[in-house]
Amino acid sequence: MLAAAFVLRRSPLPEPAPLSPYELAVGLRYTRARRGAGRNSFISFIALVSMAGIVLGVAALIVVLSVMNGFQDELRTRILAVASHIEVRGLPTIADDAAVAAAALANPRVKAAAPYVLGQAMLSSGDVNRGALVRGVDPAREDSVADIGRHMRGGALADLAPGEFGIVLGGDLARALGTTMGENVVVITPQGNVTAAGTLPRLKTFKVVGIFEVGMYEFDSGLALINIDDAKKLYRLDGVSGVRLKLDDLYAAPIVARELLRTLPVDAEVRDWTRNHANFFRAVQIEKRVMFIILTLIIAVAAFNIVSAQVMTVTDKQADIAILRTLGATPASIMVIFVVQGALIGVIGTATGVACGVLIALNIDVIVPALERLFNTQFLDKTVYYIGDLPSDLQRGDVLTIAGIALLLALLATIYPAWRAARVNPAEALRYE
Repeated sequence: MLAAAFVLRRSPLPEPAPLSPYELAVGLRYTRARRGAGRNSFISFIALVSMAGIVLGVAALIVVLSVMNGFQDELRTRILAVASHIEVRGLPTIADDAAVAAAALANPRVKAAAPYVLGQAMLSSGDVNRGALVRGVDPAREDSVADIGRHMRGGALADLAPGEFGIVLGGDLARALGTTMGENVVVITPQGNVTAAGTLPRLKTFKVVGIFEVGMYEFDSGLALINIDDAKKLYRLDGVSGVRLKLDDLYAAPIVARELLRTLPVDAEVRDWTRNHANFFRAVQIEKRVMFIILTLIIAVAAFNIVSAQVMTVTDKQADIAILRTLGATPASIMVIFVVQGALIGVIGTATGVACGVLIALNIDVIVPALERLFNTQFLDKTVYYIGDLPSDLQRGDVLTIAGIALLLALLATIYPAWRAARVNPAEALRYE
């Protein structure tokens, strides 16, 4: 045997290719364990657990990021159904809203403008009182700057005729007041009337002519719409609170807002939707980053399991490594064999995780309601999370990033065990064989 080894050392085999067929075959063979192989079965069990960890981490990360993307998109859609892209707010009011609207429409990015009056009030129906924001709108122009008309559950914005003192309530607000279409509610404003008996609150009875429901608790439970002329009378204003604008691209709102500050003919505050609701989107973005880091750690733990499994494999296969070296295999070839073994675990785990994650993310609207019915619970309380359902927005970039990270971690996990295998001394390994 020593003579044969000597002859082989005198005439070494050619250097193998970066990934030769025998390296691939040996790497695949080491990944599998024969039935009744004892320690080999245990090592393969650890490799299987590592693969399951990668599947779980990748799938969970895809689902969570898809849900966070969907939540952010749904939140933005529902906010902009009631809010506008940009608001020009008076300090405290705007006397000539037509001039402000004309100046804003001169910007090519601005597509529509509508004045509004905004005030706080207490709404009363029977023995029930609820605080709300009362917004005076122009029914003919409101649909051009917001989509609230598409979310009417009863009546229409056109029913807010001037002088008739009609009111449109959010769905949750109407239910809290116990009122329906055609009934009356009393609007109590904080601006009082000064009388001989002291300052008394200003009261006005309005008729419910419409109910809207955008699916966002903040608006559905705390917003009421009336005609802008009625709002001026109610709050005794000579002008309007501001002008709402709609753009051709909602993401251009910050840039357009800065441009309008230089061109508006009045002293006013210009706020875009990203500033008005920055806390919502900032919170979602922070949660998305934190969840990405936490779930990536699951993949990292699975990668550490790959290291332990391969180190045990190298220890168990020292005799095989020594024989391969004696037959002419180079250290680089031995290293490639164990890199193939670890990379295969990573590839299978990542591919399976991506498939499971994509499947769940695309069917989250079916899975979550089924689980809610099964456990008789509601995962999202709209009084806390603003929306009551779980949306999903699967993005290709997220899937590719997650798959790339998982494959990279799995590949890095193979380097040390493969390097250790390449350093096995054939003479020492075969001494007691």
